[in-house]
Parts: sequence; C-alpha cells; structure tokens
Amino acid sequence: MRIGIALAFAWAAIALVPAASAQIGEDSDYCRNGRGPAIQVNVQGLKDRSGELWLELYPANNTDYLRDDTDLVAEGKVFRRTRSRLPAAGDVAICVRVPQPGTYAVLLRHNRVGRDKFSFWSDGAGIPANRALVRSKPSVEQARVVAGSGITTVNVQMQYLRGFGFSPRS
Repeated sequence: MRIGIALAFAWAAIALVPAASAQIGEDSDYCRNGRGPAIQVNVQGLKDRSGELWLELYPANNTDYLRDDTDLVAEGKVFRRTRSRLPAAGDVAICVRVPQPGTYAVLLRHNRVGRDKFSFWSDGAGIPANRALVRSKPSVEQARVVAGSGITTVNVQMQYLRGFGFSPRS
C-alpha cells in the first residue's frame, strides 16, 4: 500500500513539472547548450501549427532592416535565417546565432503556406516590441535586440491579419 501511495505521489510530481519549450531552428543547439552569442525567441500566440517558423537576423539600422538577404550577404553585412517546422503542440522557442555580442534587428515569420515571399493574407509576423503592426512594415526600433555573449531571450507575440491590419490574436 505504501509503495502504491509513493508511486502515485511520484507520478503527480512528474505531471506538475512544466514542459520545456521545444527548441527549434537550425541553430537550436546554441541555445539548448548555452553556447552564445545567440538570441532565443519564445513564440507566443501562434494561429496554428501549419508550415514553418522563420527567424531572421538583420543589421539594426533603417537602411538594412528587411532588405533582400542576397544583397546583404553580397555586401558582407549581417543576415541569418533559421527555420523549422513547428511541433504539433507545446511551447515553442526558436534560436538564431549571432556573429558577436551587439545590437541586431529580428523578424519572426510564421510561413503558413510555404512560399518564399511573405503572404499578407495567411502568414504571421512578430517583433520584439510586441506592438501591433497594423498595416505598416515594422520599424527597426521595434525589432531591435541587444545580444550579450550568452543566450539573450526575448518573447515575441505573433500577429496575423485581422480586419484592416495585423494584430495579436485575442
């Protein structure tokens, strides 16, 4: 009888331990193992689990933020994209390594339909400032992240087209 009660308490304790976020993305080992510098984005408010999640790293200036990646790479500027299919359930965190500690701009994209170009009608977007995007492209100020030498963690609320613009799901 005592063994049965002890086992019941043990199983209850295991059930109370919160599940860790699924670490996804091609750079997930950096965040999982604490090897920085890297940025971990904890994703909130996903519409569904279709498609892929993309995390893009840009220079933190108005000229280069959201510029074509081939141009940035050709000019030797910072650009990195990590992507991954979404897990079926649970919390999600996506990781991108950064070249060195410093200030960067990021964009999180939920590529729901599998196109290389952003689909205004179906894809979602998120930025660290978590302000409603409405109908405008996010500013570099809203997208800035200061990355330290370790793992820098930010929470990003996904936004999808609702009515006349993008906003978080309620």
